[in-house]
Amino acid sequence: MRDVYIVQCLMETDLYKLLKTQRLSNDHICYFLYQILRGLKYIHSANVLHRDLKPSNLLLNTTCDLKICDFGLARVADPDHDHTGFLTEYVATRWYRAPEIMLNSKGYTKSIDIWSVGCILAEMLANRPIFPGKHYLDQLNHILGVLGSPSQEDLDCIINEKARSYLQSLPYKPKVPWSKLYPNADPKALDLLDRMLTFNPHKRIVVEDALGHPYLEQYYDPADEPVAESPFKFDTELDDLPKDHLKRLIFEETILFKQRQQTDGQPNQFMNAS
Repeated sequence: MRDVYIVQCLMETDLYKLLKTQRLSNDHICYFLYQILRGLKYIHSANVLHRDLKPSNLLLNTTCDLKICDFGLARVADPDHDHTGFLTEYVATRWYRAPEIMLNSKGYTKSIDIWSVGCILAEMLANRPIFPGKHYLDQLNHILGVLGSPSQEDLDCIINEKARSYLQSLPYKPKVPWSKLYPNADPKALDLLDRMLTFNPHKRIVVEDALGHPYLEQYYDPADEPVAESPFKFDTELDDLPKDHLKRLIFEETILFKQRQQTDGQPNQFMNAS
């Protein structure tokens, strides 16, 4: 075997580029958000954290179809896993980073992706990032400047004592009303935004409830929101595999994909392992 080709649907742009050139209508914001959450529901049902949701990782085509891409930082959800090296991977995407990522070294859940989606929703509402921190502490200050000082209950969920002490040492900050930040936004969108951008990850809305929120009621259809058949497992680390080995794995996966399509009676449009 000499060459392996992966054929994907053409997506002409991404949300980052789109937001650089035009304002989105409420209809577009609603439709894009629904598609993001619909895709995230599938990802989370497979027990996977994307960990790098941001506008440039949301591909768009001319008919407004949206696809989530770049799973380079994706990991299986494991609340007990130590993520000490996580921040070193995350430098470029600070603006979409949940506060618990900066405050704790373990205990991440699927709620970190929900926070990122909240940041994306806010950016669609105003064509600018909501928390454009320049560094670690500046990022926290941006978050607290909007959400206000965390409650004692919220502080108790921070397992890092130094981080908790730092937050307790800061002067009190009131919460800024979402309607003040986004006066022209749909009130239902702001209600959903509030439920996504919640400091305490245990209080943050889950993807299934977000899809069922009144803001998305025109698209909400649980029967058309697929979930994974079983949890995904990273059986092997693929970062350092030789190229030939990786090509063989892709080819074998193509064969399995084709066999599954034939079993299910589905047409094989994009892959032909011949």
